[in-house]
Amino acid sequence: MKPIYIVTDSTLDLSEEEIKQYGIHTVPLTIQIDNETYVDGVDVMPEQFLALMANAEELPKSSQPAVGVFKELYDELGKDGDIISIHMTGGMSGTVKSAQSAAQMSSANVTVIDSEYISQALAFQVIEAAEMAQKGHTVEEIVNRVNEIRQATTLFVVVDKMDNLVKGGRVGKGRALIGSLLNIKPILTLKDGVLAPVSQVRSHKQVVKQLFKAFTEQTSGKMI
Repeated sequence: MKPIYIVTDSTLDLSEEEIKQYGIHTVPLTIQIDNETYVDGVDVMPEQFLALMANAEELPKSSQPAVGVFKELYDELGKDGDIISIHMTGGMSGTVKSAQSAAQMSSANVTVIDSEYISQALAFQVIEAAEMAQKGHTVEEIVNRVNEIRQATTLFVVVDKMDNLVKGGRVGKGRALIGSLLNIKPILTLKDGVLAPVSQVRSHKQVVKQLFKAFTEQTSGKMI
């Protein structure tokens, strides 16, 4: 039986040790911060990125990997195996489209999946796929399971400070000032692959309360 290789991108927020443990192949995005370009996870690590972002004049921007980068990896892995390539939501990046274009150009057998998520919600799908691949499951079985995980996932994003919303042009400085004075913390979720507002609360305690309420409502009567 041919091996199945799992490919993803650098937005899944797994440690280097976890990536090695699951045998995952990661294609990095590039990040532009005040006219400087960094390769995610290579030139800049998460802690460094947060510091650079805090001091940046403009909101950092990311760029999807080039089609050629994906094709080169697919061609290499495809020499002796099949490939499942799972990526961050297409609603926020062209990464999955780059992967799809490369898959069409490559002679390898590649299945590209739009996770519709980022960060840990993407990692849930990638880790499950990697574990199933290691256990010898088929591409079809893995894809079906990944789809189940995606449908059962909800990702919330909490904006702790308004600074980056101002830099990104989403909120005016006046509104951000009022929000900061009132300690407002917007809560958003990814719905159909794009960010959507859920609510606004006024403390970390209320953030925890709101998220716990959402968790209990969504998991009530279900096996965890």
